[in-house]
Amino acid sequence: MRRSTMDQDPPLKKWTMKDVHLWLVTKVKVHKSCADVFYEEEVSGDNLVYYTKEDILDLGIKHGPAVKIMSYLQSMNKESQHKQDVPAYVENWTKEQVFQWLVQHVNVYGPYADRLQREDVSGDCLVHFSKQDFRDLEVKSGPATKILAELRNLKTKPEVTLKPNPDQRPAPNPTTTDLGPSQAAATKQETCDQLERKAGKTVEKECEKIQQTFQKTAGTENQQPKTWGAKKTESVVENVDQAHKSRTTAEIHDILEDLRKEDLKRFHFQLRLYRDSKHKPFSLSSLEDKDTMDTAALMTERYGSEGAFNVTKHILKEINQLDLVLQMEKSQGQQAHNFSKAVLKREANQGDKLRNLLTCGGNSLDNYDRFVVVVNKSAPEQIQHLQFLMKMKLFCVLDFNPDSECPGGLCHSYTQSRLANLHAPSQYQGQTDTVIGNLNLFKQTSWVFCNGRRNFDDDSSKELDYKDWLRKSCRHVEQLVGFICNPEVFRHGRILIIFLLLSPVDTEKDPFFDTYKCFIKHIEEESVINICESQDTYLKWRELIQDKCLYDIDKFSIYELNLSEISGTITALDPFGQPSRRLLPSSGSSAVVLTQKDVDFMMALDILCLNQCENIYDENSSEFHDLRIKVEEEFYKGGKVKWWNFYFCEKDRKKPFVKRYKFESLKKMVRAQLKDPSNVCDVINLFHNPGCGGTTLAMHVMWDLRQEVRCAVLIDNTLPKIEVAIQIRKLMQLESEKPSPVFLLVDDSKESDSINDLVNCIYKSELDSLNVSTSDAPTCKVVILNCVRSQSPKELYKKQGPVQSQYITASLTKEEQMEFEKKLKELKETHEKPENFYSFMFLKSNFDQKYVVDLARNTLENFDFSCKKDQLFAFLALLKTYEAKSEISLSLCEDFLGIKVIRWQDESVMDRMKPFSDFLIIDIGEKWGVCKIIRVLHQAIASACLEELDQSFSLKVSEITMEILLCDLFFSEGVVKDNFMFSVQQMLIERQLKQGGNDREPFSPLIDKIHNQQGRQTVQDIFAKASSRFVKSASIPQALARYLCIKVKDFPEALRWAEKAKKIVENPYTFDTIGQIHKTNLKANNQKEKQLKSQNPEDFNKNIHLAANAITTFKAAQELANAEDEPEVKGSEDELDDQPRRSYNVKGYVGVLEIIFLVFDMLGRLPFFDKSDPVKKMYLQTFLQKALPITSVFKEDNEINNRLEEIIREQESFLHTLKSEASEMFERLESYFTFIKRNSSEYDSKNRSTVSTLFREYVVLFCSKSEEMKRERQNNPRLNVQIDIEERRLLLEEKQANRFAGILQYLDKPNTKDIEWITTCYAFLQQQQQFVDKKQKTRDTTNYILSNIILYLFNPKSKLVKSHSQLSALLQRTLDDVGRWYPFPDPYYLALLLFWPSPSQENTDIRTYINSIQKSSRQRLALFPNRNAVAHFYLGKGNGLKRLISKPQLDENFTDIPRNTLAQNWRNGHIFKEKEIMKCLQRVNGTIEQGDVFANYGGLKIPVRPALIGGIRSGYSTEKVSFYVGFAIKGPLAYDIQQEK
Repeated sequence: MRRSTMDQDPPLKKWTMKDVHLWLVTKVKVHKSCADVFYEEEVSGDNLVYYTKEDILDLGIKHGPAVKIMSYLQSMNKESQHKQDVPAYVENWTKEQVFQWLVQHVNVYGPYADRLQREDVSGDCLVHFSKQDFRDLEVKSGPATKILAELRNLKTKPEVTLKPNPDQRPAPNPTTTDLGPSQAAATKQETCDQLERKAGKTVEKECEKIQQTFQKTAGTENQQPKTWGAKKTESVVENVDQAHKSRTTAEIHDILEDLRKEDLKRFHFQLRLYRDSKHKPFSLSSLEDKDTMDTAALMTERYGSEGAFNVTKHILKEINQLDLVLQMEKSQGQQAHNFSKAVLKREANQGDKLRNLLTCGGNSLDNYDRFVVVVNKSAPEQIQHLQFLMKMKLFCVLDFNPDSECPGGLCHSYTQSRLANLHAPSQYQGQTDTVIGNLNLFKQTSWVFCNGRRNFDDDSSKELDYKDWLRKSCRHVEQLVGFICNPEVFRHGRILIIFLLLSPVDTEKDPFFDTYKCFIKHIEEESVINICESQDTYLKWRELIQDKCLYDIDKFSIYELNLSEISGTITALDPFGQPSRRLLPSSGSSAVVLTQKDVDFMMALDILCLNQCENIYDENSSEFHDLRIKVEEEFYKGGKVKWWNFYFCEKDRKKPFVKRYKFESLKKMVRAQLKDPSNVCDVINLFHNPGCGGTTLAMHVMWDLRQEVRCAVLIDNTLPKIEVAIQIRKLMQLESEKPSPVFLLVDDSKESDSINDLVNCIYKSELDSLNVSTSDAPTCKVVILNCVRSQSPKELYKKQGPVQSQYITASLTKEEQMEFEKKLKELKETHEKPENFYSFMFLKSNFDQKYVVDLARNTLENFDFSCKKDQLFAFLALLKTYEAKSEISLSLCEDFLGIKVIRWQDESVMDRMKPFSDFLIIDIGEKWGVCKIIRVLHQAIASACLEELDQSFSLKVSEITMEILLCDLFFSEGVVKDNFMFSVQQMLIERQLKQGGNDREPFSPLIDKIHNQQGRQTVQDIFAKASSRFVKSASIPQALARYLCIKVKDFPEALRWAEKAKKIVENPYTFDTIGQIHKTNLKANNQKEKQLKSQNPEDFNKNIHLAANAITTFKAAQELANAEDEPEVKGSEDELDDQPRRSYNVKGYVGVLEIIFLVFDMLGRLPFFDKSDPVKKMYLQTFLQKALPITSVFKEDNEINNRLEEIIREQESFLHTLKSEASEMFERLESYFTFIKRNSSEYDSKNRSTVSTLFREYVVLFCSKSEEMKRERQNNPRLNVQIDIEERRLLLEEKQANRFAGILQYLDKPNTKDIEWITTCYAFLQQQQQFVDKKQKTRDTTNYILSNIILYLFNPKSKLVKSHSQLSALLQRTLDDVGRWYPFPDPYYLALLLFWPSPSQENTDIRTYINSIQKSSRQRLALFPNRNAVAHFYLGKGNGLKRLISKPQLDENFTDIPRNTLAQNWRNGHIFKEKEIMKCLQRVNGTIEQGDVFANYGGLKIPVRPALIGGIRSGYSTEKVSFYVGFAIKGPLAYDIQQEK
């Protein structure tokens, strides 16, 4: 019925969608797929009448069918149909035949014909084309006019003969019409071609079988397999090769024709010099008198098509013909598309191509710094073939499969063998350094889910369709790609992006394709390669990129290898430097395998295996010999020792490594400590002069012990020490039931005390209390060999003692000197000029200073500071002398010397630096990636050079320093964060330990040198210039302020620079510097007045003002410290070693106390307040207690006293606050030392000692017994109630129960009577309701509630105990009164205890209370994140007050365990593994998100903090967890955090 209806031609507007579909198929005769698109887009007749060609193209219809449809549509709308008057056979042409006609008969430019073919322009479409239609396909007007004219001329000519191109494949006929005679012939020809290709494949299979038989019978019979089918295939390939060569010759000829005669000569000259090919270069005679066509033909013949094209481009670049290069690249991209699948299949070994793409033509994956893999959805059966990812140094994986983490997914498979942190693209936002640190980039693989994460239940983890992905996720992925391609991230190395297509990408509307386009925006196409699971997937991907990006990816794509072949090829490219199976020693002389996943986890450690360096090279090969020569030369010249150095000497017993005289004693000491079970962690300090071989000695000992103990070197000092400790624990317990001892080397430490933090963290991470039997105790051991650089190693050794330390100095024994002489003879046998190994020769000379002085004098003979290379050497010498770990990147040296405009090799810098290059070495420095750096060989050489420059050239270190600061290049954008600039700042401000003491020198050695040589003005000039350069660094003006304060006593100028530092950064340290200047000034004034024994009222007035300013400043410093969440985190510009950077803690409070007591001392020396006179001392007490005005104090009437009285009257309000201020400071400090865990650091110890001393002074000054209250009770009985209140308050203070912290201490006191009496006292005070102010009321109420809770724990049946509901109601009224900003944490702490939610009841206010307790705790207690608070209560399984469990109650379950062992179990968290704890405490479900822990109650998320540092690993991995909850004064704590499966 529909057909008959259509035959009647109903009005177009009445057509249904089916009518439109039928019309397109039967009338217009387009392919059914095109008609289906119209139907899917619901195009009916009343829509179709408004369609234009652009509308049809928007449907995704190719240009050819679109033109044809539009032509028919115009005829339907009564418009004249545009159709060429051509023979009928033209309409039967396929798009391939149209291509053939255009190329063979019209001679159209290849890319134009190719474009029409890609747009499906068949004959029946071509006849409807107008000139504008061609223009829309970017065909120029000339060729378009010619095509239309030739099309019209066909009617006057015989039928054209079309010859199929060998590189074209047949396509299905898009029409449903019968074939004409010519079309049938063409189709028959194509069918024959198909049969030939099939025959070729059959022959290939037969050849393989015959070849296998031939191999089996080789030597007995010389058989030749038949190749009748292969000959035909070979001839086709040869024809394609020849055609391609001819096309290439013509292209090169056209390019060379654009050269002038002089340019062509230069081209010939460069062509003769070309050496980057396996082919021999052209001779002069072969190019003589050759024109452009001859030249092109010669190049194509010698280099092949692609090689000739590349050589031409290379030489054009050399002669600066960049326009022609761009023209060639554009042409090459167009031509590459013309290579069809048949030509692509003839490509030579794709395995070799894959190796070359990954290794830059080498044989190791080490050629790239990192790889980034972008992967789409995979099938479970593919995963087994993707194990090659485990071998690669992955920076990150961009995964578009939301099921990747599920079993059968790629991420799931990868994390079985390697460690990966699971991220979202949005986590890559922020400062570069911060993102890298937070996500552990460069250390562990980042696995980024770019479109959903199926097994995570939240809206942000859902898979999105393309429209929603563009709106919600695209910008985050773009930021992620921008981060990866940021030069600051990979500024010193190279990265390769791998698009791994495990499934087809059929449309441009795919997030995977958008990500590709995003990468291409940021980096060159050559940095992106494509690996496809099949040819069909590749062809779709290639066509998509060609169409939308106008770029051919063939040169950078792998598509013929299956995944198994790809995996095998890449797996064979193991990075150099690792044996196939790395082994570690274990118990019973056994060995365990160190897996790569374990290495990933222990990223801070360089683990030395017992089979280190073995089975990596063929040791009889030249490659191994060359490696030995190179490694030895680098080391003896002055490079860092490598494990290879020891391995080479161990393999060649006749040439052993030189053993220092302390070698055996140090090894014996390590072995003794490893066997000592008394401590789990012992430290052996190896003190050594810089450059005397201390690190080499330590590594030599470790190499010798690698078979006995698990050895590792700490290589990442930036990682938190607790994470390092966790990694050490992992190494100890790896693959073994019994823990194995660990020998750890910590290198380049500057002070022996710096290791204490690591030791403490090792104890915290449960290494001191592993659950092992007594027989296993010796194996549960960590020995740290701490290499400490010092100018006085022997003195430090004497101070430390011989049991736990050893030292080595810049001096050789006679035996050592003989060994070095022997080694020199050995080196002469294998190396040229070993006398130029200056570091080795300096050691051999027994560190003879005359040797380095002579070297410096001879080398610097013609030094000229006006020359760039001489300046650079002076810079390097200065930095090496005053900052031993300094370095400057090779690229920065190239910029400074002006040699980066040409592609120089690494040696070019060394060549330019002659004659100083013998003093320099190029090394590898690591910050994130890998970079090359340059430095002076040895500190002694650098120091000698500076002395020579001073003596012979009058060039002082201040001039060199100033020249560095004057160089604009070093401070230009992109360079300012270079390690070189960091070293410049360090040498200006880094202070060393005093000889034989714990205190630091006040200034850096460089500043001391400049001060001694040239004095204050030069020092100040250098600091001023440095401050103008490092404008974001507060440490520079701080250091100058300290210099002016301590060295020069110029307090006004010191204050000016300290104020400048404060303007740069307002933090506790900048404010504290100002306070310290005031304090030093005040102390100096006081000392001066004591010596003069005179009273000057104006000096007194000045000092009072000074004290007031100091107190204000110290308070501000403390407030800033309390407000900071993480005070140890500073901007990268200020991460300098000006002073030990710890949490500011309570230093501001202590500063306020010190100033107050300086004022008390000043007042106590006034004539009428003389502390040596009891009466006058009483006057001072009563005045400071506000009980006696200054006007009532008896004093002699004289001018000085009158002026002093006037001054005191002016400052009376300030002076009257000092006593109460001191009392408040003592209270805050007492709470601080009560509520947090003890810290044994020198800073807390010093603060506590100072506070104790000042409190004794306070007692002497203010505390005296009085019988006034007793007399008052007798004289005035009506005041008995008031007296009872005051008596109870005094008794509470006597029992230390007048403060919240004091009452908490009664949890550890089993005396129930005391807490009952305390509760009774507070009940009486609550009943009377007589409070001085609201603050006292709140304090008494919170103390009353707390005493009730503690009494309930001791005696739940006590009649004094109020119920949970009564206490909750009283607390709620108190919280309503104080609000959210109360300065004490006490009420908020009680809110945690009483209002913590239960599974059946949510309290949404709990988050508010947690925020308030955190703020008030920081304000009152200066509790910072790196200080652990004590949890006094834990969340139990009961209801009401029953669910509060105290720590002493839990301890009662372990009375049979020694107290020390029990304390250790609490400290490291092992206690929570005990069954008794599990019975008592309630486990809470939660999550870890962005590194934060949350307890989840329904829809309520409550933030909690990990109780143990390192309770969660770094990397910001999002996980579901469970844990126990403890309540500390800082907020809730999470214990025993476990990932939920």
